[in-house]
Amino acid sequence: MTPAVQAAGLGVSLGGSRILHDVDLTVHDGEVVALLGPNGSGKSTLVRALVGVVPHDRGQIHLLGAPLGPKVAWDRVGYVPQRISAATGVPSTARDVVVSGTLHRRRLVPPRGARRRADQALADVGLADLAGRPVSELSGGQQQRVLIARALVRQPRLLLLDEPVAGVDLPSQEAFARTLAALAGQGTTILVVLHELGALAGLVARAVALRHGRVVHDGPPPPARDEHARPGHDHVHPHEGDHPTTADGDFSATLRWRST
Repeated sequence: MTPAVQAAGLGVSLGGSRILHDVDLTVHDGEVVALLGPNGSGKSTLVRALVGVVPHDRGQIHLLGAPLGPKVAWDRVGYVPQRISAATGVPSTARDVVVSGTLHRRRLVPPRGARRRADQALADVGLADLAGRPVSELSGGQQQRVLIARALVRQPRLLLLDEPVAGVDLPSQEAFARTLAALAGQGTTILVVLHELGALAGLVARAVALRHGRVVHDGPPPPARDEHARPGHDHVHPHEGDHPTTADGDFSATLRWRST
C-alpha cells in the first residue's frame, strides 16, 4: 500500500543553518508514530516541512500518495501546530474556529452539518460546554484543544500533531488519547511530536527519534529512564532552542515523564 507519509533524503536549512540532514521517514497507512527528540533536534521543523509550512531544499515529500503541493488531498489532512494562539483578533467563538477547519482551497463555504461536526470535535477534546465562548477568553491550554478540534473536524485520513498536549491537564490528555485511539481504530494515520508519551503511551507502537537533525532511532518507543519516576526529579522541559546534553545513542533520554 502507498504510505501516508514518505520523505526521502529530506533537507531543510533555515537562517543559513542546516536543520534537517537527509531525513528518511515512512509512515504507513493506519500507523501511529511518535516523533521524539531533545528540543532543537528538528522535530517541529520536520513536521512543518511535511505540510509545506517551511520549504525543503533537498529530497522529496509525498502525502497520501501525492507529491507535496496542490495534488495532495488537503481536505483529508489535519495539522495541529505547536503552541500558537487560536485567537485571531476577530471575535470568534471556539465553534467558529473549529468550523473553519472544514474549509480548504477547494471549499470556501462550510459543508452541511459543519456546526454539528464542530460541536462533536469540541466534545472529543473536552470543550463541549465552551463551544460558544470567544477563544480570546480561553486559557492557553483550552485554545490548544480548540486547534486540535479544528484538525479533528476534517475527519482526517492523516493527522499530524506538534506537541498537542503541551500545557493540557491530565484529564484532557486522557480524553484526547481516547479520541486518537478511536481515530486509529478507524484507520487514521497519526504522526505526533512528543516530549513524553504520557497518556498516549498505550497508543504508540513505533517511535522515530531525531538528534541534531538526523534520525537516530526508528523502532519501538524507548523506555523512560528510572530517574523520571523518582521523587524530586525535575520534570520541567527546556524551551525550544535549548540543547540538553544527552549522550549520543541514549534514546531513552528523548522521553520526559511529568509527575501528575
